[in-house]
Amino acid sequence: MKAAAAILVALAAGASAQSVPAFRYGTPSANYPGVKGTNRNGPTNPSAPQLNTPINQTSDSRLATLNSIDDWCTFGPQVPGTIIGNVEGETVAYCTKPRNNARVIPDGTVTGAHFVKTPLYVQLMALGDFTKIGLVAGDEGGELDPHGATNMGNPVGGNVTSNVSGEDVFYEEWMNYVSYNQLCFRICIAGSEQAPTALECEHELDVMGCNFVMPGNYADNVFETCDGDAAYPPGLYPEANGQTSTFKQFFTGEYVAGGTTYSYTNGAADQVTPTGAYSTPSTSNCRTTATISNGIKSIVPSSSSSVASSSSASASSASSTGRASNSGSASGSNSGSASGSASTGNSGSGSSGSSSGASSLVGSAVGIAASVVAVMAGAYLL
Repeated sequence: MKAAAAILVALAAGASAQSVPAFRYGTPSANYPGVKGTNRNGPTNPSAPQLNTPINQTSDSRLATLNSIDDWCTFGPQVPGTIIGNVEGETVAYCTKPRNNARVIPDGTVTGAHFVKTPLYVQLMALGDFTKIGLVAGDEGGELDPHGATNMGNPVGGNVTSNVSGEDVFYEEWMNYVSYNQLCFRICIAGSEQAPTALECEHELDVMGCNFVMPGNYADNVFETCDGDAAYPPGLYPEANGQTSTFKQFFTGEYVAGGTTYSYTNGAADQVTPTGAYSTPSTSNCRTTATISNGIKSIVPSSSSSVASSSSASASSASSTGRASNSGSASGSNSGSASGSASTGNSGSGSSGSSSGASSLVGSAVGIAASVVAVMAGAYLL
């Protein structure tokens, strides 16, 4: 086990300094099982994505869309000034355009954005002042996904769409990391035997943050659209012998469902954390945009610099994992350390107090198939 851990750390440390083989993911299909959405669309959402809907900054719509560099959404606090890791189940959609009956992101919030389309997923990486959509200053963030502790979604009833295929499609697997100064969002738009959506949109690495889970260009003051290679699945580390080691973040927690408290443990406490993702995928055909704007400058109804009442936070305990994501900052794409601060990539102290800095590394001489089984088995716990 120690040898496998050492291999993983060495791979992570050296991958960005050398050329690594691109991820071989077979022939992706938009009709592969697990691609098109079957998750229930929440009652707060429109039945289909819509542009030019009324602006309502108290909306509870939880339908997010990723279409282009200037037409995308993220999830954020329902109540401005709330620690997002405490209320993941109640987050709502904020969009760059008036759409989906959602709240609108005001001009000046986003200072840099990168939109990448790959054969397996579409991904948005952005920097800015997300206190303007209700995040608390200094909040290292939370992770949203279609599962959650009760398998009802974080947020409950949340759904996502994209039109990068040429038409609006609801997708099954996605992950969205949001902090006070950085966010990233990936929607898996195709799958294959080597890269099922549950593996490529793996959502159990909450504490690792954007640079680790969704490696790419996080440069500020740049707005660009690129084509790209698909990244190796989060936490996957190919070895020289053709086998694979898989990193699993360590955490313990509990949730309440039907009046019963359940506890869970992921990974192991005595293993180490790799220093970064295996590699950063290459991009091509990049086109820059001057900026993104919608003409709306100030729409947050109240200050987001203070934490909302504890009653709001406790109300989410049944649907939130209670863990926080360290979304990190723009400095470096391989900042996977579980210690440090947002300015260096990832902080070991998450906003919900559950990212203790202990992460696990499961080094195993198994192929991708074993990783798929593990992810599929655990996908509905988080």
